[in-house]
Amino acid sequence: MTRHFQADDGCAIAFDYRPVEGKPVLLLSASLGTAMALFDPQVEALGSQFSILRYDPRGHGASSVPPGNYSLDRLGRDVIELLDYLEIDRVHFAGVSLGGMTGQWLGYRAPERLDGLILANTSAYMGPPGGWASRIATVLADGMEPMVDPVIERWFTSAFRTSSAPDVERVRSLLLATEARGYAGCCAAIRDMDLREVAALIRARSLVIAGAKDPATPPEHAELLAGRIPEAKLVTLDAAHLSNVEQAATFNDAVASFLTGAS
Repeated sequence: MTRHFQADDGCAIAFDYRPVEGKPVLLLSASLGTAMALFDPQVEALGSQFSILRYDPRGHGASSVPPGNYSLDRLGRDVIELLDYLEIDRVHFAGVSLGGMTGQWLGYRAPERLDGLILANTSAYMGPPGGWASRIATVLADGMEPMVDPVIERWFTSAFRTSSAPDVERVRSLLLATEARGYAGCCAAIRDMDLREVAALIRARSLVIAGAKDPATPPEHAELLAGRIPEAKLVTLDAAHLSNVEQAATFNDAVASFLTGAS
């Protein structure tokens, strides 16, 4: 059931917490333009092994949409404040795309709150900034609809778009439901982000998941992260950008094996 807490700047953050007695907390952080429902395949598969906590990033889903640009620091502090609100000391954290960028921030800014860290289909840097500035201007002027089809084409392989239309449509609906101001605010956080030099400061036990056919955050982005984070493990899945949807079963197995120490 979706609940809300208020961040220190007044933004209401939506979350869904499903505690299971005796099970560690797995916190799931979604990609740009989506919401916590992105992780439905993970909740179903992993809900007996972990206490699942997921949330909508500010500007997305059922969370508030503050005006202006957001920062990665602000997105990271939202997570810390959520954990404080729920009185959770430490979690396993798994983030996809933008969620993985938030995970990197946590990895070097709040390592005391992390046990395992999973960074999926993400990057330490997604320049040049001009491309993001252009995207922000476009979405604020024209709304989300014109960009949804191009995004879907980048997020899923053509074979998956054909074979798994209901899954693709579910993600499309999340994109269309995202407010342009919230999307643009998080685009600004990505525009201004450069974590390449701080990746080496991440001390959490880390798994980096790449999509072999991901044009948004190509495999070399994952390789850079895995090479700079001490003792990080790298797994590459046969997927484009949303590997937790396109290769849900394999993604879930990789997450569970890594976090339970089976790999």
